[in-house]
Amino acid sequence: MIRHIVFFSATDKADIGRIIEGLNTLKDIPHFLRLEIKPNTRSDQLSGEVDVVVYGEFADQTALEAYKAHPLYQKSISLVRPLRELRVAADTEADT
Repeated sequence: MIRHIVFFSATDKADIGRIIEGLNTLKDIPHFLRLEIKPNTRSDQLSGEVDVVVYGEFADQTALEAYKAHPLYQKSISLVRPLRELRVAADTEADT
């Protein structure tokens, strides 16, 4: 299983809701096992620059690649990119 985690920061904090809305487009893509899009709770004192977190689980690398190739993925990018300052992504293989 692949875990796909992406952190976003908003250029303007007033746009966090619009970023989440744009990222929610990803939930209509059928290739994930689990997908969560949430605002950062900021419970960690050192995580102030992150506004939104995307957490996804995929059966394998092929499923993740199919997810990223889906037209709705590009739609989400076009909605979110103008509103975000930072995007950091990481993929890890989960222990099974």
